[in-house]
Amino acid sequence: MSQQGGSPTGHEDDWWGQLYDDSTEDTGPAPAPDTLDDRFASVAGAVGAEAEAVDEGSAQRRAPWDPPPPPGGRTSTETPVTTVPESRMPPEAPAQPSPDPDPARDGSPAAAPAAADSPPPQIPDGTLPHTARHRAAAGNPVPQRAASPSAPAPVADAVPLRTATHLDLPTLPPASVDYVGSGPPTYDAEPTALPPADPDDLDDLVADTVLDGARYGACTLRAVSVRGDSARYRGEPRRDSLLTARFGTGEHALVLVAMATGARATPGAHRAAAEACHWIGRAVGRSHARLAEDIRAARRGDLKSGLHRLTDRSLGKLRASAAEQGIEPEEYAATLRCLLLPADPECRTRVFFGVGAGGLFRLRDGDWQDIEPRVGEVTGEPVVGFGSLPAETPEGDRLTMDLGIPTPPSPYEPAPEPPREPFRFRASVARPGDTLLMCSGGLAEPLRGEPDLCRYLTTRWSGPTPPGLAAFLADTQVRVKGYADDRTAAAVWEA
Repeated sequence: MSQQGGSPTGHEDDWWGQLYDDSTEDTGPAPAPDTLDDRFASVAGAVGAEAEAVDEGSAQRRAPWDPPPPPGGRTSTETPVTTVPESRMPPEAPAQPSPDPDPARDGSPAAAPAAADSPPPQIPDGTLPHTARHRAAAGNPVPQRAASPSAPAPVADAVPLRTATHLDLPTLPPASVDYVGSGPPTYDAEPTALPPADPDDLDDLVADTVLDGARYGACTLRAVSVRGDSARYRGEPRRDSLLTARFGTGEHALVLVAMATGARATPGAHRAAAEACHWIGRAVGRSHARLAEDIRAARRGDLKSGLHRLTDRSLGKLRASAAEQGIEPEEYAATLRCLLLPADPECRTRVFFGVGAGGLFRLRDGDWQDIEPRVGEVTGEPVVGFGSLPAETPEGDRLTMDLGIPTPPSPYEPAPEPPREPFRFRASVARPGDTLLMCSGGLAEPLRGEPDLCRYLTTRWSGPTPPGLAAFLADTQVRVKGYADDRTAAAVWEA
C-alpha cells in the first residue's frame, strides 16, 4: 500500500511521483514543458514508466520508490511490515515505505510483468482526483479506481451513536425570559440614555449595573444592582447602591452585604444611598470581631441593640451631611438594608437588619416565604407624646376632644425630629438547601404582586447548584409590567 503524505526520501521528484502514481508504458522523453499543464503531463508520463507489476488478485499497487521484490517472491514465513502513517512517526525517524502485497500468502505464484497491451491497473483509493485530467492531457489511459483495503467499513456495519433521546440528561431549568405577567412592559429591556456627566466631578457617575459574588463557609452569595427601566429611559442615575465587603480572615471573617435606596425625585439620591452604605460599612468593619463572636454565640439581644445603634449612627451622619449641604433631611435620605454572613462553616446564623422598605424572602422546599420582620404593636404604659393619649389628666379631668392644636416647642428643648422608619431585625438559622433573598423595593414589590415571577424564580433557583453571575443577573432582570424601579438583590444559597 503506497503511503500518502510527504516524500519519505525528501526529494521533490519522489513527492511528484507519489501524487501522480501510475503504471503506464513509456512514451519516450517529452520535450521541455512550457506550461504548467505540460509539466504535469510530462511528470505523469515519467512516473508511469517506472511502475512495477502487481499481483493479479490484489487491489493494491507498490509505490514506485519501493525496492523490487526478491527473486521468487517472499515466502509465507516472512513477517509483513506494518505501514505507519507519517503523522504518527517520530520527527527524527524516517518514514518506512510499505512493502508489496505478499503474492505467496494465498499460495499463488508470483505474477509476471504486465504486457504492453494489458489493461491499465487500478488505482487505490486516496489518489488525488484531479490527476486524471493531467493523465488525459499526457495521452495516458485513466485507470479505474479500486477500493482500498484500509477503507472504512460500510455505514451499515457501523455502530450507531446514541442520540440525545437515549441519554439520561438532567432536567434543566427553563431559559431566561424577558418578562412575565399579562404583557410586555412599556419601556425597552436594554438601557437607552446615559445620565448627564459633569467633567469636573466624574466620580459622581454611577454604573448602570453592579454584579458581585462570593462563597464562604456553607453559603454562596450572589449580589446585583440594576438601574430600573424608567431611569434607563429618562437618563437618570441609579438610585440604588450596593456594597459587599469582607472583614477579617479565616473562620472569624464576617461578610457584609448592604443596599440603600435614595429618596425619589431628588437630585442627590444616588449620593445619599452610596453614603449610607459606606457609613454602615465602616461601622460594621470596626466592630466585626465582636459582631462575629455574638453571631456564633447566638446573642440575639446584644446583636439587635448593637446593630440598632450602628444603624442610627450611620443614618444620623447622613442627616448631618444634608445639613452641611443646606438641604432638608428628607431630600438627602435613604433606606438601608443589610445582611451579615459569618465565614465559619459551622455557623449557619444569618442576620438581617435595616430601616425602610424592601423585602426579605426565603425559598424553602420549593415555596417562597415572606419573612420580612414586622413592626410590633406598642406595649407598656402609654407615655405622653408616644403611643395613645392617657384617659384623664393627673387632676382627674377626662379628655374628651383633641383639637389638634400643636404645642409650640419649648425654648429649652430641641425641635422634634420628623418621624423615622422603624428598625427591623431578624436572626435565623438556615437549613441546607435554603435560598435567602434580601432585596430593595424595586424587586420586593413585583415578587409580592406577581405570582408568575415567584414561580419563575422557583424553577430557576431550585437546582442542585447556585446560578452563575450571568444567570443570576438575567434572572433578576425579568421584568413585570407596572414595576420599573431600580432593582438590588442579594441571594444566599445554603450548601
